[in-house]
Amino acid sequence: MEGKNSILASPTMVIIILCTLSFFLEMIPYVGYFYVSAFQFDPNYLVTRPWTLVTYMFLHTSLLHLLFNMLVLYFFGTALETRAGNRQLLAIFFTSGILSAIGYTFLSGPIFNISPGPMIGASGAIYGVFAALTMLEPDVHVYVYFIPMKLKHALVLFALFDFLMAGSSDMIAHTAHLSGLFVGLYMGLRIKKIQENTARSRYIGRW
Repeated sequence: MEGKNSILASPTMVIIILCTLSFFLEMIPYVGYFYVSAFQFDPNYLVTRPWTLVTYMFLHTSLLHLLFNMLVLYFFGTALETRAGNRQLLAIFFTSGILSAIGYTFLSGPIFNISPGPMIGASGAIYGVFAALTMLEPDVHVYVYFIPMKLKHALVLFALFDFLMAGSSDMIAHTAHLSGLFVGLYMGLRIKKIQENTARSRYIGRW
């Protein structure tokens, strides 16, 4: 019988498990190639393969890519669950991930003069979680490459890096990161206002 503290009670942990299982499928000879081809996001097939707006988030290019993303998701995702709830975490993760792919499709060329190719990875969705948590807990201290700083400063640092590198040829979807970040900021702000209004109503109701 599973209690409230079960791993499966945390959507963050469920996403991590699914991404890990998906990575094992990617590693299977022959099968992995067709698996990635079927579920990666390609802007050229946005209309004909809409499911890839979701499935690409569960694919990763390498073990290091997977480990880094899942480590960041674990810390930020579980913190956001505590601060905003499981449903909000899922809404932010998937909305940010989907709009990251759409932003990558339509912003890469006009703004940064790059042609977007196929994309995989949960980074855009995780940026959304990161940004939403920053709106709710901006002064929480984190370590970025062993350097302590406030969460809001870390977000600015990562956003600046992605903006400056957006036009590079480093094979990283920086426009997807930035799109997810702005979605997360918006959703985090909405949650913060709702929570503040709820708290204010409860306070007034006591009088």
